[in-house]
Amino acid sequence: MKKIKILIPIYNDWESVFKLLENINSEISTLPHEFSVIIVNDASKENRPEKSLNLDNLKSIQIINMKENQGHARCNAAGLKYIFEKEEFDHVIPMDGDGEDRPEEIKQLIDNLNYHSDKPIVGERIKRSEGIFFKFCYLVHKIITYTFTGEIIKYGNYSCLPKSTVAKMINEKATWSSFSGSLAKIAKRRVGVPSERGSRYFGPSKMTFKNLIIHSLSIISVFKINVLIRSLLFLAVYIFLIHQNITIIMLIPTVLILLLIASVFIVSKRENMEEFEKSLENINNIDNIK
Repeated sequence: MKKIKILIPIYNDWESVFKLLENINSEISTLPHEFSVIIVNDASKENRPEKSLNLDNLKSIQIINMKENQGHARCNAAGLKYIFEKEEFDHVIPMDGDGEDRPEEIKQLIDNLNYHSDKPIVGERIKRSEGIFFKFCYLVHKIITYTFTGEIIKYGNYSCLPKSTVAKMINEKATWSSFSGSLAKIAKRRVGVPSERGSRYFGPSKMTFKNLIIHSLSIISVFKINVLIRSLLFLAVYIFLIHQNITIIMLIPTVLILLLIASVFIVSKRENMEEFEKSLENINNIDNIK
């Protein structure tokens, strides 16, 4: 029997996370492992409601209440560090708390442990529930990421990580800025399983266009040296091809590439190992609700 920790960052979305707990409890009822949940409360402004829940299939549920809001990625990073340093576990399953990571897919993550217990198993998106504009932006993000980094990253946080991978991630500064970028960097051998992006249980998505851009750049910035090298090679070839017929319009791609390089290096400053190492100092208290 393996000890599985489910890691859920949350900010205000208490109604969703309680429904998620009920659905997780139902989905794991036939799985022969010990499941516990650790919720990282990112200094929510809304008070947690008191609820009576029947969650017999979960061994324990902890809520780590943070002092200061630091964002989803850093909650994941701090949660991984807490689990590695404070808990006994074999695998960690990070997932969103709003229903977009479907608990129905936990079983296929766990089933793959029979064949790939030493590798991270990631939920690769085959279908998304967002609108056309978001899907278009996500496609553009994937194309730019592959073009400038050479990495194909079509997964988010939803995964099943062995302890050895968690150990590497908490010693990688990129984890403090981007979960999926860090995982792509430290674990080249991954197992992908098909995953559908679910719909939020309650309320609209909190992902703004600005946050989407920062999220995309955070992933790309993990591989900033690759971005720099590929960008300079592209610019060298492009300028060579147009040097005899340069116009202002033809310089637009050059300006865009330079803006991308600058943005990537600026966003890469979010990677901060010193802050990561001190992240558990941001814990205010821990509630054991089961």
